[in-house]
Amino acid sequence: MRASRAYRRTPVRPVGVRIRRAVARDAKRLTRLVATSRAYEGPYAPMVAGYRVGPDYIEAHRVFVAVGADDRVLGFYALLLVPPEVDLMFVADDAQGLGVGRLLADHLREEALRAGLARVRVVSHPPAEGFYRAVGAERTGTVPADPPAVMWDRPELTFTIEGP
Repeated sequence: MRASRAYRRTPVRPVGVRIRRAVARDAKRLTRLVATSRAYEGPYAPMVAGYRVGPDYIEAHRVFVAVGADDRVLGFYALLLVPPEVDLMFVADDAQGLGVGRLLADHLREEALRAGLARVRVVSHPPAEGFYRAVGAERTGTVPADPPAVMWDRPELTFTIEGP
């Protein structure tokens, strides 16, 4: 299937954006990014209600942050190694469409390769499926709803990790 036009127009690398390992003091900024995401408004709001990215989570997992030249958090992702899975990936609403998500996805693949992973699973927020497909993930199935926490089916995708 074809990638959405909005994602194909994304620049290769956003100017002045770098990715670094998250540290415990980033916890509040990451939590705020999740809590204020417009992607989780309306029927999706209960999924992130009260969600917290704590310092303990950041220390226990491979969490990486995209920051602008002013050190503002533009996005982040968390890669779990066992089992290999993207646990979280968010881009600030005002940074979407600038290539930040693509940069994070590329970094995720590099990190997975360094960790020796062959594949990385993504259980996507339904509206984000197009993004994941546009950055190279392939649809592999559907994860059924699990009320009351998750009231809708979610796309399951996989990044295949290949060396240089």
